[in-house]
Amino acid sequence: MLQQTDPVRRTSEIEELTNLYVIHPVSGWLTRHFARLGVAPNAVSLGGMAAGVLAGAAYHHVGDVRFAVAGFLLMVVWHVMDGADGQLARLTGKQSQTGKILDGICDYVTFVSVYVGLALALSALYGAWVWALVVLAGGCHAVQSAAYERQRQDYNFWGWARGSAPVARAKVASGRRVGDLLFGLYNRLEALTAPGGEAGLNQRLAALLAAHPDRAPVIRQAYREAFAPLLRGWSILSANYRTIGIFLCVICRVPLAYFMFEIVGFSAILMLLLVRQRVCDGAFMAGLDGLAGDVPCPGERRRDQAVFVVEAEASLVP
Repeated sequence: MLQQTDPVRRTSEIEELTNLYVIHPVSGWLTRHFARLGVAPNAVSLGGMAAGVLAGAAYHHVGDVRFAVAGFLLMVVWHVMDGADGQLARLTGKQSQTGKILDGICDYVTFVSVYVGLALALSALYGAWVWALVVLAGGCHAVQSAAYERQRQDYNFWGWARGSAPVARAKVASGRRVGDLLFGLYNRLEALTAPGGEAGLNQRLAALLAAHPDRAPVIRQAYREAFAPLLRGWSILSANYRTIGIFLCVICRVPLAYFMFEIVGFSAILMLLLVRQRVCDGAFMAGLDGLAGDVPCPGERRRDQAVFVVEAEASLVP
């Protein structure tokens, strides 16, 4: 049975392994020191972004192994700071819409810097067509990252009652402030990657939780058991694997291969994950309705999620 995790850290049962065992423990150590010193979470975000920009400058020297190592280490620093800013915000109660937007901007600035640094070097070697390849890879990256983040947010909300509901996130898009417009644009990008049937599942879960708040722990437990294995698969689209991929391709002197895999490989993986998510969404919702709750999610361990779903459905009968 999955256990409640530390609310300061991310949800451990769906976390990517390098985050779980390397990045976030270091981030947690830094978070305690930042809190003691009174450092603002936004300052931590900006510090991480500075490391990311320097990583881009280092990767511009694409033929030098020393700069490749420096670029990789600077990106690791960004990962650590990126983990620490959120932990610090939750620990000190300084979470804000502005901070969330800034965190997302810093993430994109880091990868834009690295992509531009590589594109400048590669276009000098192979020609201006490299820019088209890099821009296309960047667009694919944005869509893939938005899809991954959407699945994480939905899991945290339905599984642990953290964050805001998908409907509430969409409503933010109606604001007229610059921050609201940016957040709304990001949410619309996320919505483009929503698997078919997700809206129906969200509505069904919202209705059940509203009608039977006393049974919320059972319903949320069923959701976590069904979807945690799926979210661990989504972690292949995390920034960590891109950081490792960039370094390996640069160190092996085939940096163009990274951008090609971003366009073809990661996009194919995203399509497969969306199909898998759609199947699981349908199976879980059917289980809630008492119809085909014995349909397991592909790739899950042979522990039938219908056990949890049927328990939840039976407990809702007056």
